[in-house]
Amino acid sequence: MMNINLIVIGRLKEEYLRSACAEYIKRLGRYCNFELHELDECRLSDNPSDKEIAAALKKEAEQIKRFAKGMIVPMCIEGKQLTSPELSEKIVSAGVSGQSTVSFIIGSSFGLDPEIKAMGTLKLSMSKMTFPHQLARVMLLEQIYRAFQIAEGGKYHK
Repeated sequence: MMNINLIVIGRLKEEYLRSACAEYIKRLGRYCNFELHELDECRLSDNPSDKEIAAALKKEAEQIKRFAKGMIVPMCIEGKQLTSPELSEKIVSAGVSGQSTVSFIIGSSFGLDPEIKAMGTLKLSMSKMTFPHQLARVMLLEQIYRAFQIAEGGKYHK
């Protein structure tokens, strides 16, 4: 069975978002071993300098590296945009090629350290639009679930 890791910086505060995530995580249990790693976000001043942001991203990267394994998929603005069937194919092909784990990574509002992006087998972007990180987590979980549905020929995708 495939292993899916979702590594995120920060925790969800809103109950409705936690509920949506919990629902997709429950559904994913049918298709994969799923692990969620919620890591601490570095606290920054109200108006952080570029140097302060870079130091925080480096510190967050050290936490991320402890959990990132297998096919690493950083979510970043410069990443590739895929259709749902294309994402499904990427996940399936990872398993076929011997990668038993796919690790998706969502950074903080300042993004991800360049080292984490460089580790990526596939850099992925949801859209050219900007979404709150908390909503991006729900959207990514839904797309991972949809990918497994597509792979098995389920009706959910249609």
